[in-house]
Amino acid sequence: MSTSTAWRTLADRLTVPAGGIGVFLLLAAAFFFFNGYAPLTIFNQIVQGAFGNALSINTTLTKTIPILFCALATALPARMGLISVGAEGQLYFGALAGTAIVLHMTSAPIWQLLPAAVLLTLLGGGLWGAIPGLLRAVLGVNETIVTILMNYVAIQLVQYAVYGPWKDAGNLGWPATIAFPEAAKFPSINLGGLSTDWALPLAVLLAVALHVLVEKSRWGTGLDLLRSNPRVARMAGLSYTRQTLLVMALAGGLAGLAGYVQTANVQTHLQPDISSGYGYVGFLVAWLAGQNFLRIIPLALVMGGLLSAGDALQLFAQLPFANTVVMQALLFMSVLGVGAWRARRKAAV
Repeated sequence: MSTSTAWRTLADRLTVPAGGIGVFLLLAAAFFFFNGYAPLTIFNQIVQGAFGNALSINTTLTKTIPILFCALATALPARMGLISVGAEGQLYFGALAGTAIVLHMTSAPIWQLLPAAVLLTLLGGGLWGAIPGLLRAVLGVNETIVTILMNYVAIQLVQYAVYGPWKDAGNLGWPATIAFPEAAKFPSINLGGLSTDWALPLAVLLAVALHVLVEKSRWGTGLDLLRSNPRVARMAGLSYTRQTLLVMALAGGLAGLAGYVQTANVQTHLQPDISSGYGYVGFLVAWLAGQNFLRIIPLALVMGGLLSAGDALQLFAQLPFANTVVMQALLFMSVLGVGAWRARRKAAV
């Protein structure tokens, strides 16, 4: 590939994200202006709230972890044409399964408890993902509808557990389990003033591994073939049922990890509100990234920063948290709108 061709290819790839961000900034500025706020001041506070100091960066990283896992859980099924909106429910059910082993091994050392809890989390989340996969593959039931409905079921199961059999009487009426022991938590990483835990590099490594798998392996080629031409894929010996189950179960396990990290490291108890909609934010990130696992990493960080800034804006600028949700929607609409415009122009050439 010549140098000029390489630059044209790079420019073409940057058109949608750069254009989308530009449109987003214009729309967000208009939104704040017509609501009586100075856009530049708010933008500055958003950046400061997300990355302005060590505390805000640590908060951003904490919120990035579940978003990243949930985005991967959405992007993987999408590689074979499945639209899963179930990361939120898989997050809850994975946390529920992981908590079960923690409550039964509270005195175990970390080398026993953490791997056991992570394994059960993967199995729990995987089961919650495999059910809509099975219904899709065997009965042709729409996986989007099933995953949405199963989100509500998983949330209710967690509510039942923490209001009922797993409720710790020592919490004085607060619906939550006992506090997780240190051995159940991912160890922390401290670099100067920055602090996160090992779940973050694990999520990044999984994103890179999935990228290599789907882009460079025969398995990834098979997923693409199942999405683009299932009939030819079956003639080539690929099993739609087996691959659907596998992909949905893997995705469920990834989202389950998000729930376990939130429960063990952030909230330190299983309680009713594990997630601040991380499963749905992850869905947005996956589609913004075009189901590209490497692009998901920086986008998850941006979304984590937006959520972190939303908390700061509530505290210091007295802005309702709903503004953060509006900004997420504007970002999603901007990138998708520019993407659709770009695709239309290319088709017309």
